[in-house]
Amino acid sequence: MAVSRRELFTTLPALGALSVTRISAAGKGQLLAANRVRFADGATELEVQRLTDPSSASFLPAPWMRPSSSRGGFLICASDRTGTMQALRLDLRTGESRVLTEAAQLDRASLTLAADEKSIFYFDGSALKATSLASLRERTVAEAESPSALTVSDDSLQAAFLSGGRLMVANIARSGSEPIAEAPDANRVLLRPKRAAVLYRRGDALWLASLDKQENRKLKTAPVTGTAQWSPDGRTVLYLSGLELREHTPDSNTDALIAKTSQFGDFGRNADGSVFVGASSSKAGPYVLLLLRISRRELALCEHRCSDPAQVHPSFAPSSQRIYFQSDRHGKMAIYSMVVDKLVERTDT
Repeated sequence: MAVSRRELFTTLPALGALSVTRISAAGKGQLLAANRVRFADGATELEVQRLTDPSSASFLPAPWMRPSSSRGGFLICASDRTGTMQALRLDLRTGESRVLTEAAQLDRASLTLAADEKSIFYFDGSALKATSLASLRERTVAEAESPSALTVSDDSLQAAFLSGGRLMVANIARSGSEPIAEAPDANRVLLRPKRAAVLYRRGDALWLASLDKQENRKLKTAPVTGTAQWSPDGRTVLYLSGLELREHTPDSNTDALIAKTSQFGDFGRNADGSVFVGASSSKAGPYVLLLLRISRRELALCEHRCSDPAQVHPSFAPSSQRIYFQSDRHGKMAIYSMVVDKLVERTDT
């Protein structure tokens, strides 16, 4: 995919803001008015769309979760727009949001869309819950002590999370959970695609545990300093180590450099792993950037100006034609979007 610097920085016209009224309180199922604003980025002059109002806080699921739909044209996010933190379904065509939950203690970091895009999963206090997007009926999948770091399998049959210093696995269909490994001080969990295993992070190291409890080993990676996530086929782990984006193959315990980065604090990958989108931690250049695996070349899209680059959570839409990220550049955390269809080839969804 050849992209010239001149093409990248083509000036796009800035469009006016859409005038809306903010809804301050609403219950489950209620629709909230659109908050979309389009503007030209001050550094690159490329068009950026802000999808949520920064007068309230809105948060994307992390890049290794499932933020966006491949078919229905919507995003899942957590927001306190109704007065408390709740899950919302943001329609990308109309800009309207539908309130999906009435959670007492929604853990916004746990929110994810099911692979079939018919439900969402999240922690409400000690309860792992599933809510149907169509009926908004919810059910409790499992109860756990101070749970965190939720991950759900591609077939939505299993969930893994941390609780009481242990790595837990829940059967979503039957409900209930059981421990599979001791995981003191762990802070991230990732079920392995197409394999019966779970990746988790302890300090600057990655560990791999099998669901049958027969394996629990530390991987021979470089020190892990940021985001880690599986490749699309689950064969390798992609992770940040200092200024490097690296790739580890657990089956052979081999590790390789993908590319040097502009101080990525966070990153996402597209559906086939050929392009990455990263958020730079550089104060001189706080950019959202595309990184092409084949050429190891970076292309600046816009400034994110987030106070914490590790929380920008850049991710691709399943088609790879659009990116999403979040930033508090205009006030509270808000969600942004850019079209990248002239820079990244479409991937099958």
